[in-house]
Amino acid sequence: MSNALPEASHPEHSADAAARAEISAGLLGPQAVTSPKYLYDVLGSKLFEAITALSEYYPTRTEAGIFAAHGADMARAVGAGSTLIDLGAGNCAKAASLFPLLHPAQYVALDISYDFLSEALGRLQQRFPHIEMSGHGLDFSSRLELPGTVRAERRLFFYPGSSIGNFAPQQARAFLRRLRANAGDDGALLIGVDLLKDGATLDAAYDDALGVTAAFNLNLLRHLNRLIGADFEVRQWRHRGFFNAAEGRVEMHLEAREDLSVHWRGGQRAFARGQHIHTEDSYKYTRAGFVGLLEQAGFGAVQVWTDPAQWFAVIHARAIRG
Repeated sequence: MSNALPEASHPEHSADAAARAEISAGLLGPQAVTSPKYLYDVLGSKLFEAITALSEYYPTRTEAGIFAAHGADMARAVGAGSTLIDLGAGNCAKAASLFPLLHPAQYVALDISYDFLSEALGRLQQRFPHIEMSGHGLDFSSRLELPGTVRAERRLFFYPGSSIGNFAPQQARAFLRRLRANAGDDGALLIGVDLLKDGATLDAAYDDALGVTAAFNLNLLRHLNRLIGADFEVRQWRHRGFFNAAEGRVEMHLEAREDLSVHWRGGQRAFARGQHIHTEDSYKYTRAGFVGLLEQAGFGAVQVWTDPAQWFAVIHARAIRG
């Protein structure tokens, strides 16, 4: 087991030059924007864990219901002895719930939040000492370079929670193609996808009454302060989350409560009252639309399981040879 990483790959401290440049460019664009990956420092990861327990936030419990109802069918489709690669593993709970069904030979947990992942993986190894495990602090959003310790045989990429929705469709296709390139001819994908539904349900899921999602979004500013030496004042901002029907996505923004200026190492920007920083998108798909996206990325033999209300789908797809 490897659940310790060298300090050089630890993403919780100040960002490296490439990340600082990415963040700065986003903040200085015509529409200020940040990548949703920066929502997930240690506190952000814990806040998201709390979000998944909210009554308004249906994806986690709906997906869990699909796994509970159809897990045996999924296990038959996957087969025992896979190399289970958990993308955005977080607290590793979703993958761990499938261990008794999937019986993986190796479990590889990838997450940008190293500290949160390391803590979870240490507990998990104690529960399943017979499974080879490793954890890696990786940002796989734009490239995927797996460590040499990851078995090449029967790789199963596991991407639950509809995190694929954070990518615009064209970006999602490119991401899925990267997975296909790393899967080998005997690899596969098990992915959760949020399906299109009424706007009121989506609005509530991303702007809950208790304000946990607001705290999660606002915590991004604290994370940016650490990463790039910025001077964001959280009290000067408010959370906005809503469904954009024209784009088929939920959007999260941070809105300036007043005229203000923000400074960071190498840059600064003035924000007028009401101006936004666009922090996250969550695209929603039709079943047929996402299956088509998988096929364009090199995956076939698709099997789809949904909940009775057709709100969410879990999809298994195999790498197409050739």
